[in-house]
Amino acid sequence: PASTPLHTKHGEPHIGLTLEDGSDATDALSLTFREHDGDVDVYDLAIGDNLEIGYHTLHVRDGETGSERDVDVTLLCAPASIPVPEALASHKRWGWMTQMYSVRSPESWGVGDYGDLRELLVDAAGSGADFMLINPVHASAPVSPIEPSPYSPMSRRFINTTYIRPQDIAEFAELDEQDAAAVRALHEQVAPMNTESSPMDLDAAWKAKRAALQIIFRQPRSPERQASFEAFKEKAGADLDTWALWSVAFEVLGEPWEPDSWFRMTAKSNPRIQALRTEHPDLYEFACWLQWIAEEQLDAAQRAARDAGMSLGLMQDMAVGVHSYGADAWGNPERFAVGSVTVGCPPDFYNQQGQDWGQPPLNPNYLELTGYRMYREMVHHMFEHAGAIRIDHILGLFRLWWIPAGQGAKGGAYVTYNYDAMIAVLSIEATRVNGIVIGEDLGTVPDFVRNVLARHGLLGTTVEWFARVDDSPNAGDPYAMPQTYRTYSLSSVTTHDLPPTAGYLMLEQVKLREELGLLTEPVEEFRESALAERQAMLDLLVQGGWMSQEAADDVPDNLQTIVEAMHAMLTDAPSLLLQAALVDGVGEARAQNQPGTSTQYPNWRIPLADEHLKVVPTQEVFKSPRVQALAKIMNRINQ
Repeated sequence: PASTPLHTKHGEPHIGLTLEDGSDATDALSLTFREHDGDVDVYDLAIGDNLEIGYHTLHVRDGETGSERDVDVTLLCAPASIPVPEALASHKRWGWMTQMYSVRSPESWGVGDYGDLRELLVDAAGSGADFMLINPVHASAPVSPIEPSPYSPMSRRFINTTYIRPQDIAEFAELDEQDAAAVRALHEQVAPMNTESSPMDLDAAWKAKRAALQIIFRQPRSPERQASFEAFKEKAGADLDTWALWSVAFEVLGEPWEPDSWFRMTAKSNPRIQALRTEHPDLYEFACWLQWIAEEQLDAAQRAARDAGMSLGLMQDMAVGVHSYGADAWGNPERFAVGSVTVGCPPDFYNQQGQDWGQPPLNPNYLELTGYRMYREMVHHMFEHAGAIRIDHILGLFRLWWIPAGQGAKGGAYVTYNYDAMIAVLSIEATRVNGIVIGEDLGTVPDFVRNVLARHGLLGTTVEWFARVDDSPNAGDPYAMPQTYRTYSLSSVTTHDLPPTAGYLMLEQVKLREELGLLTEPVEEFRESALAERQAMLDLLVQGGWMSQEAADDVPDNLQTIVEAMHAMLTDAPSLLLQAALVDGVGEARAQNQPGTSTQYPNWRIPLADEHLKVVPTQEVFKSPRVQALAKIMNRINQ
């Protein structure tokens, strides 16, 4: 049950409640007079606890004839806690983490795609895994230069179309020989990239793939397929129209970040923008079609995972925000605090200069006024193709580090949000699909945040490299035994913002930060702290019996032994979900991402390769003896 005060100058207000399905539930409400406060009457509105979960509308009408005020507000009715899915309630589950774009096959176009993801999921299920966490697949820009970071999307409502596999589109099989040959020729242009271990050329890959997709787009669709496309467009509604107009404007009118660009025009009112729909109907329809195809292929990957026996399947990653020049910020600027602030995080041991992600923060006032509709739709859409959602930087539900323009990350301040409302949305959507939510609560996170998450059934995140006794922030302090990890947690050895475990053990993070000028202290001091951190981990592994002292005394010659020992230690944690990384499975040492950099390092463009920098193709990943050895260790939780 819940209650809220109502204030009126015109006597007892009229109240009503309409449920999400349109039915009336006014009988769940009751009104009690509380007091006179000057010329204002105060009533207590009580709401019963027998409502269905969902998004309902509360109606209040105040006044006598001629002075009425009608107010409608959204009522979020959520379970007190997200129920633990039955598969997780019976025993712990484990899964893999990978950057899906990094894993490629001969059928790929230089970048891993949804076809590779489908194959990886099926093979991962065969290894005993129940889920696979992948990088965010939010929508990226439709033209070069491609933004490599999956955490800086152009829209969180739509899907990354650069991951489409043209050969898997139904109409590809219906092409005449000339068009089919043209698609094959385009693929042959970029196919050699699939075996290269150097950073991926995203622009070359997309240029060839986009040309192939345009050929397939022109192929007539069957009445059933066309009806499906039309249904997709109707369901996506105004947001798809905004996305398509932004895409066409980007392609026809140029890059949005140029001075005095079309980005200053709004999609809803400017005649020049509106004219793009009729001047370039094929481009507009193509943008819509790409989203339809991407959604089909992502859905096919999730269905394949569940059919192969995974209890959760895909674990999608939700980025903190969107690109400041993206479709979301352009088409609906009222949803954001645009122009004067960006989002980031304050300095800490791992990023001593702090981080400025360059993204506009959501406007908390807009969220409240609109009943969190845009957040509801985004979460709902992600759960349509996933059994779990990981929320990057979940502190953002509570507060975000707003950085005034020109002040740098150190000059920011926290701005608070209504976490109750956003957790309610997550709880409603997860419960409806028997899914689960994981919050990335690493770094500077108050204890109360973790308590709130656990109370509502959201899992936190535990990483071995960060899990020190008493949450000490000091490198070299003792590490915590895995038995002390939280039950409501996704626990792993590493994270995508650190080098793979083999690289971290060999101090790759020190070398990188020195080369890139990211240190605020002498490199010797940072190296000493990294060595102390490594030694503390080795001490725990030996103390707990997961590894011998001889292996700890010779790190370079025992990298794989140490990696496997760290995963063996992980399996002793009580956490509901445990996670291994494919990079640790194949022996990769290179970092996928170096926080605090953009062009200085090839972030999010490192292909999956082994310790000898030999590319590991999709079909060979789970045949790798090292991957199989790691899977065997993780499967101990089922014994």
